[in-house]
Amino acid sequence: MAAGTRTVGKKKTKIRWKRVLPMYLLALPGIIYMICNNYIPMFGITIAFKKLNVSKGFWGSDWCGLDNFKFLFKSSTTWTIIRNTILYNVTFIILGTVISIAAAILLNEVKNYAATRFYQSVILLPYLMSWVIVSYLAYTFLSAETGMFNKSILEPLGLEAVNWYQEKKYWPFILIFVSVWKSVGYSMIIYLSSVVGISMDYFEAAKIDGASKWQQIKYITLPLLKPTLITLFILSVGQIFRSDFGLFYQMPRNSGALYSVTRTLDVYVYQALMKNNDYSMSSAASVFQSVVGFILIIAANKLVKRYESNSALF
Repeated sequence: MAAGTRTVGKKKTKIRWKRVLPMYLLALPGIIYMICNNYIPMFGITIAFKKLNVSKGFWGSDWCGLDNFKFLFKSSTTWTIIRNTILYNVTFIILGTVISIAAAILLNEVKNYAATRFYQSVILLPYLMSWVIVSYLAYTFLSAETGMFNKSILEPLGLEAVNWYQEKKYWPFILIFVSVWKSVGYSMIIYLSSVVGISMDYFEAAKIDGASKWQQIKYITLPLLKPTLITLFILSVGQIFRSDFGLFYQMPRNSGALYSVTRTLDVYVYQALMKNNDYSMSSAASVFQSVVGFILIIAANKLVKRYESNSALF
């Protein structure tokens, strides 16, 4: 009896493996790519704990422990860079979420198929553009000599021309506007897919009960968008210490006069690596960025799990 049971168990295991083996084989190239691209380079983390000397090589360089991190936080610009990174990303998350949800709800109200597709394409188009192109588009507006703002708006009104790339007080607003304009299309598509998936029975029942359009949005659409909102929120929180390099480096055209309001951790890492050839310092900043991002994702997910366990990522 026991021998027969073992034989049946082996046959079931063999059948199960025959079913799942093609799936593993299909996933194998992606797994190999992920290991080579994501995990093997993680040995480079050790650079953050070394005083890298090119002549001695990667493994031969002297260990310095946490000295790179100590020097990083002793720098007079570090806290300004961290402040910029956090405040900009918090603003992007709040404004991006509100505008994306509003755009998705408004697009859902457009019943003409061709018009809906046209509006989606127009809103999504900036997301598909490279930051190099966006920076040149911005330059056509903001150039001190030939920019449209100076030549077509300020000067005809008798106002003094502004040297936009030297005046830092304008750039927080410029960066926030451009970031939201470029990124809102992607989030809007995700929210729109969730809105479209809501059963029309809820809205028809609400209409019968005399609910206004705003009441339908408030009591049906927004509550049912909560799982999508929470997922995107957790992912966004994990990237608070990451900034869009193209936005903060390409858009201001690396103007030194704007560093105090445009320099973020990603820009600092690039400048430390490419301009100062300080591999150890740039690696320390990257490790700090990654560790804090990981902690924030875990904390945000734990917070969500405490109040809305079904919406947590893990």
